[in-house]
Amino acid sequence: QVQLVESGGGLVQAGGSLRLSCAASGRAFSTSAMGWFRQAPGKEREFVAQINWSGTSTRYADSVKGRFTISRDNAKNTVYLQMNSLKPEDTATFYCAQDLVQYRSGTKLIRESEYGYWGQGTQVTVSS
Repeated sequence: QVQLVESGGGLVQAGGSLRLSCAASGRAFSTSAMGWFRQAPGKEREFVAQINWSGTSTRYADSVKGRFTISRDNAKNTVYLQMNSLKPEDTATFYCAQDLVQYRSGTKLIRESEYGYWGQGTQVTVSS
């Protein structure tokens, strides 16, 4: 079975940085797009970033563009989210997700419903 395990969350002051990691099991990791989502208390889960299977295409939510960077190392079955210039409004549980479709082509935004596997989440808290 596919398993996704996030790590790297914690408490950080505004303006600081964190790097989240998502370690994936299964052969399909290197052939599937990956995404990061987040959910704050009382709010809906929202898209943060995605990266295609080869690591050649990325997309970001407007709220994090220029501050966050998604990357992957297919040899290590790991996807990362580098978060810089963190703000209190970034406080949320961050989730890693794996696309159901292998070798998806194009650069379209992958919808939440198209991700078939999810991690348990890692908490990010940004203090002011």
